[in-house]
Amino acid sequence: MYLNKAIVYGNLTRDPELRAIPSGSKVATFSVATNRIWKDKAGARQEAVDYHNVVVFGRQAETVSQYLKKGSAALIEGRMQTRSWDGTDGQKKYRTEIVADRIQFGPRSGAVAPSGAAKSDPSAIEASAPSENPPAPTEAIEYPEEEINPDDIPF
Repeated sequence: MYLNKAIVYGNLTRDPELRAIPSGSKVATFSVATNRIWKDKAGARQEAVDYHNVVVFGRQAETVSQYLKKGSAALIEGRMQTRSWDGTDGQKKYRTEIVADRIQFGPRSGAVAPSGAAKSDPSAIEASAPSENPPAPTEAIEYPEEEINPDDIPF
């Protein structure tokens, strides 16, 4: 059995580039950066960044180019593929990419703070700071105490 599956969660390093192939289908290309943090033998914190090229086809390519931009977070699921071509200098060139089957958008960076101001607004941080009177806790769901008989379920 063989398996070629890539799952990457990171931030876009550039805006998606939307193109059309000769068949008329759309294709979007972009790259994603992933960070890895660890401690070395001496206990010092280390960090490394990896960059992944991503290609997505069809309607999903149009959606990606419409809603994602540089800095957006995304979860990409797909397969690894290496393409090769002859460069202008006569040398063979290679490019390894993730051909995306599924892309989930991450949290939006321009989300609105509870006070109604943008997150990047410093006054919004002050306005959303906890006050002396915290809000009352929301009501919890009360579940019935009786046992449920599976035979009573109509489906």
